[in-house]
Amino acid sequence: MSCFKKISIVVLIAVIFNCLRASNPSDYTAIRKNYENFKKNDKKALPYVNSYIKKAKKESNFPKLVQGYRDAVLFNSSAYQKLVYSDSMIYAALRSGDEDLISTAYLGKGIIYYSDFKRFKPALDEYVKAYQYSKDTNDKYLKHKVIYHLGMVKNYLGYYEEALTHFIECAGFFETKTKENLHTNELYNNTRGYFNSLHQLTICYGNTQQYVKADSIITLAFAKIDKSDKTHDFLIERSYFLKSRGILNLCLNNYEGATNDLNQALHNIIRVGDFEWASIIYYNLGRSHLKFDHDKAINYFQKVDSIFTKHRFVVPRIRNNYEFLINHYKEKKNIERQLYYTNQLLKADSLLSKDFTYLSLKIHREYDRQSLLDQKKGLEKSNFNRTMLASVLLLLIIILLIYYIFYFRKRREVKLKYLALLNTLNDDQRGIGVERNIPKSAAESNRKLTDTITLDLIEKFKIFEENKDFLKPGLTQNKLAVRMKTNTNYLSKFINQSKGMNFTRYIAELRIEYITKLLYTERKYLNYNIEAIAEEFGYANRQSFSDQFFEINGIRPIDFVKRRKAEIENDND
Repeated sequence: MSCFKKISIVVLIAVIFNCLRASNPSDYTAIRKNYENFKKNDKKALPYVNSYIKKAKKESNFPKLVQGYRDAVLFNSSAYQKLVYSDSMIYAALRSGDEDLISTAYLGKGIIYYSDFKRFKPALDEYVKAYQYSKDTNDKYLKHKVIYHLGMVKNYLGYYEEALTHFIECAGFFETKTKENLHTNELYNNTRGYFNSLHQLTICYGNTQQYVKADSIITLAFAKIDKSDKTHDFLIERSYFLKSRGILNLCLNNYEGATNDLNQALHNIIRVGDFEWASIIYYNLGRSHLKFDHDKAINYFQKVDSIFTKHRFVVPRIRNNYEFLINHYKEKKNIERQLYYTNQLLKADSLLSKDFTYLSLKIHREYDRQSLLDQKKGLEKSNFNRTMLASVLLLLIIILLIYYIFYFRKRREVKLKYLALLNTLNDDQRGIGVERNIPKSAAESNRKLTDTITLDLIEKFKIFEENKDFLKPGLTQNKLAVRMKTNTNYLSKFINQSKGMNFTRYIAELRIEYITKLLYTERKYLNYNIEAIAEEFGYANRQSFSDQFFEINGIRPIDFVKRRKAEIENDND
């Protein structure tokens, strides 16, 4: 066979091998090429994604496994499945030990909570974890993506000034990146990050009545999008800016402009399933029609309620939606609809209160919850006679009265017990030590023990108490008898006859007396919590210490500490 033929055969075999490899891909890049052009939420990509994940699992290649689960999140249309895959992504990232991957995984799960479920508390938890892992990263895109999403939560919570610092920083970073020579996908991601940051800035400025700044950013955004070679890639971003301009026009009483912009924005926002902004648009369309077409305004407000009913989601800025509906049906004297929307408002308040620690005060200030509950009861029980209502109110007053009597009686009791304990401490009458309790004629009091034994034990117990040996952990009657070179029988008799108590009670009283004096005289112990005090003095747990303190002193240690602190503060004043 000629050399030429041999070379030809080798080349042919290589070509066949490469073709087979391409048709049955085994490397990660080749597998991803099968689905990289699929659109988001397209399930047709999932069989290929599963092959990618299976290969990464088999090889224990955790960085690749993270990528596989990220792709599974991207192409799965079920929000719940996205959440499941995000947990798997976090597990794989943690196994990889790569902090950038871990940050990316936590961020991904947070975005699912925020975007798909509108559950802001768990979203923030995940964002904070992502931030912790991204603090030292060299991946500036990842770092600013985390900063952006933290800013979104602050924006949602109403911390607009704080959120502004996030979005100003992000807008500056992403804008700079768009001017660099980047890969097409990377350029798209940074451009989108820039537009999203500008969008959030318009929200912050709008909510802080900085309308001129909001308008200038909206104008800039439209100019940038319209100038882009791929305007069609940013249709949803354009819709968000139309929405922002519509709300701004409404704030400036330009109702026609507001209606036009909001209606234009609505189509694309509904198309991508963003029910958060859809509900806000419906609410603002309702506001824009209130003066000119009241019935149409009510129709828009009812659309907001439909979204709330379907998705169990509401944002604070559209809470007034229900007040408009309640007042409308109140004027119409339609008690049934008034009651329905009152109930809806109560549900909305309940959901908001779970996410907003600070918002409860604001909600109660703007629409007093108790008044709302009273209105609800009045509507539901309008046929009940006044006698029944008076009876209920009387019962509530009695319950409150009993509660306050019990509360103040307990406070007075604690105060008296504290003062009594203080008197024993100040007068130094409390002690149970040997010198205080042994009669002058020790031998006469301890006839069952010889004088020699009694006097010997008196001396040894004196040393024992002076050295605070009763604080040593694991102290037992046997150990103490050995230490004092006596037997447990003599030791027990001595304690019983001279102290009037058994060994266990004797040690307990010594300890509690010592701890009580320290709490009274040493301020540092007042800063300890009860668990720390219990541990410091050898107690197994907080409860056993608290119970023993109460049994001997008649007051709980936590009450003693509170009283002592208050006493010191009053003295300082």
